Amino acid sequence: MNLINSLFNLRGKVALVTGGSKGLGKAMAKGLADAGADIVISSRHEDELHRALDEILAGKPNRGLAVVADMTRRDDVDRLARRALEEMGRVDILINNAGSNIPQITEEIRDADWDYLLELNLTSIMRLTRALVPQMKERRWGRIIHISSIMGVISIPGRSAYSATKAALHGLCRAQSAELGAYGITVNCIAPGPFLTELPARLLTEEQRQRFSERTNLGRWGEPEELIGPVLLLASDAGSYITGQVLLVDGGFTAR
Repeated sequence: MNLINSLFNLRGKVALVTGGSKGLGKAMAKGLADAGADIVISSRHEDELHRALDEILAGKPNRGLAVVADMTRRDDVDRLARRALEEMGRVDILINNAGSNIPQITEEIRDADWDYLLELNLTSIMRLTRALVPQMKERRWGRIIHISSIMGVISIPGRSAYSATKAALHGLCRAQSAELGAYGITVNCIAPGPFLTELPARLLTEEQRQRFSERTNLGRWGEPEELIGPVLLLASDAGSYITGQVLLVDGGFTAR
């Protein structure tokens, strides 16, 4: 195996991807499996979850585990961590991908929606990371990647709650990287820009989607598979000296 292949080789590693049954989560899980990692994915929907795992592992010898978990339920988050460790033996790579958005302008934000977004987009990430860090520290190797958004760096009307949670992830990432670096654990954020997955397709009008395309330097939305390269960099030995960073993957949206 040459140097380039060995840097990105994930054989013998176990990767856990929350929200892994569709969209960006599914694409990232497939990329990690293609690089050799055993895979754990979670989502709320059992049928969708098992179909996704079958697709991710199709034709591969990798081990896989699908865990039904609602990341807004703290007991579910804890159970996800326990099952991953009990059935897979370890988690080396944690991709905190599960999240959502409820667009509301400031004076219309409902307390229940604010609490929901904080629980899903921020608290569940802290809780799952907290549960899995000790066994990474024991092996002195780990990769933690929080999936943020360019809306944690910039924003638009109606995204107050969402932007608050995603910006908070950047602070969490920097602090965790300072705490865990001595144990060989890197912590980074990936902040995707316009990727036309189910969430923006549901929330945005055709006119809004077109405006987002025009704001990128590439003139288009990203495909979920275009997030695989950045994830493999940060999840492997290739990214061993990158930590505490927010990687914008946005087609040049924020450069304009």
